[in-house]
Amino acid sequence: MVFLRDQSSQVSAPTDPQGCKRQEAIWELLTSECVYFLDQLMVLKEVFLATLTNLQLRNCLTDVDSWRLFANLNELCLVSFGFLNNLLRVIRDTLEIAEGGGPTLLELLGKAFQESICHCLQKYCLNYSTALLYLDSLKSREDFGSYVKWCERNEQCRRLQLRDLLVAPLQRLTRYPLLLRNIAKRCQLDEESRGLQAIAEQVDTSICDLEGKVKWLDNYQKVKQLRDALVWLPVWERDKRAFVPENLKHLLKAVTLENLISHRSLLHEGKLVLTENTKLIDVYLFLFDEFLLITKIKRNKKVSISVNPLRLPQNLELDQLLKEGCTFTVIDQPVSLDRLQLKNIDQLNASTSGLPHSFIIMHQNRYQQCIGAFILQAASESAKRAWMSKIEGAVTTLLKLDSQQPRVKSSSLWLESSQI
Repeated sequence: MVFLRDQSSQVSAPTDPQGCKRQEAIWELLTSECVYFLDQLMVLKEVFLATLTNLQLRNCLTDVDSWRLFANLNELCLVSFGFLNNLLRVIRDTLEIAEGGGPTLLELLGKAFQESICHCLQKYCLNYSTALLYLDSLKSREDFGSYVKWCERNEQCRRLQLRDLLVAPLQRLTRYPLLLRNIAKRCQLDEESRGLQAIAEQVDTSICDLEGKVKWLDNYQKVKQLRDALVWLPVWERDKRAFVPENLKHLLKAVTLENLISHRSLLHEGKLVLTENTKLIDVYLFLFDEFLLITKIKRNKKVSISVNPLRLPQNLELDQLLKEGCTFTVIDQPVSLDRLQLKNIDQLNASTSGLPHSFIIMHQNRYQQCIGAFILQAASESAKRAWMSKIEGAVTTLLKLDSQQPRVKSSSLWLESSQI
């Protein structure tokens, strides 16, 4: 660490203005990496992680999982330190302070970002939301709180809290494209400029890929948890016209529907009010990429389950319902989006019928016959517009996909109404 700071004083700037600007941009990459490595990564490692390790060796905080808090922090430190050393060596070779023969700046950056930096940071970032949730779950413990406060009082922290330091790798990843493009703009050689722009685009792609993985992971955890809370009624309970004597019910083999949502994407969710005869009942809607579920909430305060700690809460209402052990009984059947008609109720008709902020969902069979109608009421006009927009968007997307690649009936993704 001291070596990196000492070496910077030995490097002089080039004499031509364009070369000077290029060198300043490279130097900004180097110095900012030094700050990231010395003042953030190493503080996390030497102050927080090392202290926790020492405490656990003395049988304190032994149940605290250091990986869930710090993930691959040691790997991040090694990658950043190696990148710093190689970058400084390239700078010194360029300025003829040391003997040449090493990789060029373009070769170094291409190899570093392609082989180690992006991959290592992605691994850390995927664990970040878990780390925050785990940190929050440990806050109430007096022993863990004392450990964190003791570490944060260390002068190396510079008044930064643990949460501030944990986010540093995410911020660093998003800053790399800006630093790389800053160097590219100041390059005199077109080939080098194009190469650096390509590396910056690779980092951008890595960030987009990471965002996709985070969304997929969140959806996977959410759907997995929801699957256990859904209740699918048998036909004789769902439809009062379907009379089945007790001694014949075993002949109607129950279709396993638990896996119906396993490979779906949950696009939107929320509480609405359903008009049923003369009653208004609270319902919870789940909009998936292929169908809509309208469910009744069944509260069970005697049962309490723990919300999955791997998922960052995005809808606090749903998380609270799941935490209380509520179940969601599916009304009627899933409404396939390619059989769904959405009707807006204008303000005049809504006021006349006493149903403000309402809209209608019609369920049609393959013969365009309406087999179900649901009048739903939102809490506000904006909430209603949001729901209608989400449903319309999901329907449009599904129909477009079906026109390009029709679903096969035998596939697991095929969903057909039970009432054709």
